[in-house]
Amino acid sequence: MDLKKRLQDELSQHHSYQPEFHAAVEEVLNDVIEYGQENNEELFQFLERLIEPDRTLRFKIEWVDDGGVTRVNRAWRVQFNNSLGVYKGGLRFHPTCNESVLKFLGFEQIFKNALTGLSMGGAKGGSDFDPKGKSMREVQRFCESLMTELCKYIGADMDVPAGDIGVGTREIAFLFGQYLKIKGSYSGVITGKDPSFGGSCGRVEATGYGVIYLLNEALLAHDIKIKGKRVLISGAGNVALHAAEKALELGTLVLSLSDSKGSLHFPEGLTQNELEELKSLKIEERKRLSDWSASGSKAVYKDGCKPWELELNCDIILPCATQNEVSLQDLERLLDSGVQVVAEGANMPLTKDALELVIQKNLIFLPGKAANAGGVAVSGLERTQNSSNVSWDLETVDTKLKDIMKRIHENCASQLPRRDGVIPYKSSANIYAFVKLKSTMLKLWP
Repeated sequence: MDLKKRLQDELSQHHSYQPEFHAAVEEVLNDVIEYGQENNEELFQFLERLIEPDRTLRFKIEWVDDGGVTRVNRAWRVQFNNSLGVYKGGLRFHPTCNESVLKFLGFEQIFKNALTGLSMGGAKGGSDFDPKGKSMREVQRFCESLMTELCKYIGADMDVPAGDIGVGTREIAFLFGQYLKIKGSYSGVITGKDPSFGGSCGRVEATGYGVIYLLNEALLAHDIKIKGKRVLISGAGNVALHAAEKALELGTLVLSLSDSKGSLHFPEGLTQNELEELKSLKIEERKRLSDWSASGSKAVYKDGCKPWELELNCDIILPCATQNEVSLQDLERLLDSGVQVVAEGANMPLTKDALELVIQKNLIFLPGKAANAGGVAVSGLERTQNSSNVSWDLETVDTKLKDIMKRIHENCASQLPRRDGVIPYKSSANIYAFVKLKSTMLKLWP
């Protein structure tokens, strides 16, 4: 039986009914098998260890809504691998959260953190709680109930969660406040905090900025100028909006933003004024794009439409919303529209079939484990500041972020030869992180 079939059987036996996790493992496995791993038995034994989380914690969250009714949600923390440092990965609040999704995200996080060069292992957590439509007090009560349980399993030198979808600076404040009440320890137990109580400048912007920093490095490596390129962006959260901000700064035409209900099309490109209004709408007011109305704007809202369905000519797509948001049909349409570059602002936003077509067509493809590593990189910098009791200014953090994204590009670009002139970033990222993990784990636990 070949190695791939053995691993698939292992996944089916011990991780059944978890398709997102299976897809994440197989995506890495395909590259590992293809590039020079000769001892199949030894490799199988190592992969068997790598794909099993160190522990998966599942617990219920009881909280009281504004009507006095006790509600119940489910929550998880997947502590995947701490060979390179403390467990590190975000918390996600979204109704689609389940063990499979969080294991897939945790597995990706190991590789993403390895690429940054910082001392961080991989983890992920979250709940099927939906903060949309909830009052601030309901969100606070839920966060406090979650931290009451989660605090038993995390710590500054053990597991350091952060924010993710549905978990912004407000939720981080509620979580950290409850941790202080319970533990009485003012430590760097969670990142993504407001700078007023130990957070890092630049954390909110980091993932979106990092996507553009890596994109620009990749384009320069292929002798392509970013200025004037037509860009489709999905999402309207921190990642999408700050990717748009940095893309505008570098002279691109941003043609779209989106949320779960529809897309905004900017026929002449997003303007800085429009961006500032949308940041206020989405981040501060937490409203939908359909609620936005700006006098003089030529933007058009398309209900129920993804950016990839707008049928616009574009050069670059930045899927920054969620997993599996770009289907094979979407990508075929985009290829007809002239797309040359795909940079993943979200985790695994392309379906398996869409990803296969990207590789087949030899597009410049920046996988999420590299492209959206800016957020966790600045989370790592926040840990450093917390442990040293210092606070760096925004310019210092941004300079360090640029250096980290440049290092990620160099690590990827140096692994494998170009294919018809294009750097194979996906395979290179997987191979670089895999070799680093394997070397470290076999030294610690031969």
